[in-house]
Amino acid sequence: MTVASLVIRDELPADIGAIENVIERAFAKHPHSQQTEHRIVRELRAAGALVLPKVAVLDRAVVGYATFSPVRLTPAHGGWYGPGPVAVGPEFHGLRIGSALMSKELEALKGKGATGCVVLGEPRFYRRFGFEREPRLALEGVPPEYFLAHVFKGPAPSATVSYHPAFSVAG
Repeated sequence: MTVASLVIRDELPADIGAIENVIERAFAKHPHSQQTEHRIVRELRAAGALVLPKVAVLDRAVVGYATFSPVRLTPAHGGWYGPGPVAVGPEFHGLRIGSALMSKELEALKGKGATGCVVLGEPRFYRRFGFEREPRLALEGVPPEYFLAHVFKGPAPSATVSYHPAFSVAG
């Protein structure tokens, strides 16, 4: 299996079981995970809140997944999204599949006319895509160094960010 044969495409209904499996395995040993990421995606899908869900496929097997969902800014500013979860099967880590998914997703999000994107995640990973600390945007209850923004249009507003309620799913 080579990364040269990697295909990134829109998720299909037939992919859902494989997507959940990849997400569960990707976060099984993650130190900051409560192993609810697959359930978050399930709840987002049920709520019709998945935006641009994509799978990474190698040799006809789903090996990675990424999606976005709308985030709410208070005071209100439209066109903002958050990724997640982004997942790659552990046996495929280090092959830049997660990077390929994020690049493709951000390109599609910009093409959709999004204003910007925020992420709660590992700065070393997300900075390579243009995410940086934006002091005007805040997510309550998290260390600010892990909350990053990628502004596509105009300056970032001063606002508090809220993720979709699906992100509060309990373990």
